[in-house]
Amino acid sequence: MALDGIPTPEEIRRAEMDNPRTRESDLAGSLGISEAQLVSARVGRSATRLVPDPDGLMAAACALGEVMALTRNRSVVHEKSGTYANYHSGAHAAMVLNDDIDLRIFPKHWRHAFAVEKATEAGVSRSLQVFDAAGDAVHKIFLRDGSNVDKWGIWVDKLRHEDQSETLAVSARAPVEVARSNPDKLDVLRQEWARLTDTHQFLTLTARLRMNRLGAYRIAGVPFVRQLEPDAVKDMLQAVQVAGIGVMVFVGNRGCIQIHSGPIQTLKPTGPWQNVLDTGFNLHLRQDHVAEVWAVDKPTKRGPAVSVEAFDAEGRLIFQIFGVGKDGKDDRPAWRDIVAGLPDLAIETA
Repeated sequence: MALDGIPTPEEIRRAEMDNPRTRESDLAGSLGISEAQLVSARVGRSATRLVPDPDGLMAAACALGEVMALTRNRSVVHEKSGTYANYHSGAHAAMVLNDDIDLRIFPKHWRHAFAVEKATEAGVSRSLQVFDAAGDAVHKIFLRDGSNVDKWGIWVDKLRHEDQSETLAVSARAPVEVARSNPDKLDVLRQEWARLTDTHQFLTLTARLRMNRLGAYRIAGVPFVRQLEPDAVKDMLQAVQVAGIGVMVFVGNRGCIQIHSGPIQTLKPTGPWQNVLDTGFNLHLRQDHVAEVWAVDKPTKRGPAVSVEAFDAEGRLIFQIFGVGKDGKDDRPAWRDIVAGLPDLAIETA
């Protein structure tokens, strides 16, 4: 064990060998390190440190053909299969926009990156993995059977970082922002909320009023928000599946938001997990992490944008789900009916 209490790279590799079926994020937590430090211990063996620039990594992703994109936070994993295309670079925000892979990227949080090759029962797994300053996963890209494996080595060489050490220095995790409300500005919040023409205006409004998303939800009241039972998430997923409608499922972290647009067809709850197991789209949600659920209604030029949004006990946003209205088909009215039927939180009174 190193003097600072962090396991040595050799100790980390030994722990991986002793726990081959443990999820990497869970194993890292048990060792008191970040997931990026776990991966870094393999550099020179089965991992290569890369320059963590979104432009270069997205160019590689586009060249690799059909892959699986994975974005997660501590409570939910969002997986989409397809090809990366239509990438738009940006210093503060970038994006990938196509029917399969739909991402919003925040480059300042892309701080560490690796090309990883891992032996599995099904063969060698190859992936590009990106982490933030604290070493937490931001975005991962996994090659599939139909990927352009012949391009893998070319792009690993192109993106290779000059630093190929086994150890990695990470920063402390940023504290979770607690819910911030400003009851003195409630009237202004409600007046300005009613005048919104685009959902993106909402965070600008709350910041101006010295609130944040969850803090505003907690005081806004009907008709803008309704607090739902935490188990309403299960009801919502089942209702979307039965109705056969399309929805937009947003899952993100500080560095990336990943979006699925389409139906939810196959639900398989397992223990605390709510699982969507569809062709091209998988979602794995820790239902026991859901502490608050809100039905939210924001006016836009195209009509009401109704969402269901879940938060954990510390106030982190877990996911947002909206109705879909595009390509001549509008599932938003059916989605609004589903949301209207979800159970409100039962408030105990003396």
